[in-house]
Amino acid sequence: MNFPNNFTWGAAAAAYQIEGAWNEDGRGPSVWDVFSQTPGRVFENHNGNVACDHYHRWREDVALMKELGIKAYRLSLSWSRIMPDGTGAINEAGLKFYDELIDGLLAAGIQPWVTLFHWDMPQALQEKGGFLNRDMADWFGAYATVVAKRLGDRVKHWMTINEPPVIVGLGYQEGVFAPGLKCTHQECLLAAHNLLRAHGSAVQALRAHCVGPQQISIAHTSREPIPATRADADVEAARARYFGCVEERMWNLAWWADPIAFGKYPEEGLKNFAGKLPKITDADMALISQPIDYLAYNCYSGFKVAANDAGKAVDVPNGHGIGNARGTLPWLSIAPDAIYWAARWQTERYNLPIVFSENGFCNTDFVQLDGKVHDPQRIDFVTRYLDAVSRAIADGADVGGYFYWSILDNFEWAEGYKDRFGLVHVDYETQVRTPKDSFYWYRDLIARNGALS
Repeated sequence: MNFPNNFTWGAAAAAYQIEGAWNEDGRGPSVWDVFSQTPGRVFENHNGNVACDHYHRWREDVALMKELGIKAYRLSLSWSRIMPDGTGAINEAGLKFYDELIDGLLAAGIQPWVTLFHWDMPQALQEKGGFLNRDMADWFGAYATVVAKRLGDRVKHWMTINEPPVIVGLGYQEGVFAPGLKCTHQECLLAAHNLLRAHGSAVQALRAHCVGPQQISIAHTSREPIPATRADADVEAARARYFGCVEERMWNLAWWADPIAFGKYPEEGLKNFAGKLPKITDADMALISQPIDYLAYNCYSGFKVAANDAGKAVDVPNGHGIGNARGTLPWLSIAPDAIYWAARWQTERYNLPIVFSENGFCNTDFVQLDGKVHDPQRIDFVTRYLDAVSRAIADGADVGGYFYWSILDNFEWAEGYKDRFGLVHVDYETQVRTPKDSFYWYRDLIARNGALS
């Protein structure tokens, strides 16, 4: 495997999944506090009240990151820790926490890559409609302004929002994630439009109030079709499927990415969703299409497709094989070609460098009798995916970095603490951290800039 000398090796986590301290030091409730504390919403009624107690143990966690040798750490901020009601009053204790965390990272030689919003909407704003309220762009812009003024002298890499398809698709349409709504497709298109406007407002705020040049993006995700063969027909059918806007679910990548990159929604989507679209103004599109500096993308798995006689992509039944290798979550089939094609197709379409802001493997890791955590499947998974990234770079994709998800085992949303993605095992009863075999493997890989030996 070969990677550029300036390749960014990192790891990632999100505020609600690790911080805990859900009602301490002035933090207001978020939609995930309300959702996870509602019986029946989360596996075994787990919640993020304590999580990894990172709020109190961040120094220990930063020391682990330093030992790991990562060059960058992708973290998110808890909006309601900084602004308990989402607007208005600012909580100094919350800003102080992130001040100290960022200073600690920089002192350890680790660059903070900050995500403004990773799903934990302040409950007070959700009660005003959340992303269904057009005012969200103003609320989010004001929040971004507060953050930029406080942290923008030290933070140089930003992501505005994490995974819009999950926020709107799972949170507003399917109701399996917070806030747990069951909205119509028309309502979801409105929420999507307001989310993109909020992104644009945040980009403006970061540009206006940070110190010096900034690298800004939004962290997209989708579902990756993988061509069944390298035949041109299969590749082109898969590419068309990847950027298509046909399904009335929220996973259409181009519906989210094209407005930012090109200042307009895809024509296919405008045609297919006609009659359900919100009012879209030129001013809206100018706001949404504020220039970004790179693509951030979260990639885990994919599904195989082949071209039919009409050149359209059709799913290949059992495309990865019956009993295929997979993680403990049902959607995580091991499919490294997903990350290869994501890198190729996105950099070709949008003409920007790409950073993989999440990629990782979930398993049922536990501390074994020898006191260690042996996770060879994770090592194998990351090797396969990084090899695919290396191949994409060799084939012309401009890939600038890779962030393993996650640095710590953590609260895996509606799955609670059942599935473990971390390089570090967390005993949630004692909060003892145990680096896994993959931790030491990744440390050595980073030291070699991705060379296997």
